[in-house]
Amino acid sequence: MRYRIGEAPGQAATSFDQGIFTSMTVLSLVIGIGFIFAGLRSGHHWMTFWGSGLTLSSIGYLVYVMFFL
Repeated sequence: MRYRIGEAPGQAATSFDQGIFTSMTVLSLVIGIGFIFAGLRSGHHWMTFWGSGLTLSSIGYLVYVMFFL
């Protein structure tokens, strides 16, 4: 593979930092809460279950990031 002069192989790709993952987790938390309310209103139990799992996993990840990283 060829690189330009002065360009290292690691510089070509964009790097993901913790802020991107945290913002995706917050978005997942909002979507999960929305799934819970939509599932309870419409009577679709699978949507409530899915939203609960998404919400709990998002909260768990945010707690892990805040206290252990």
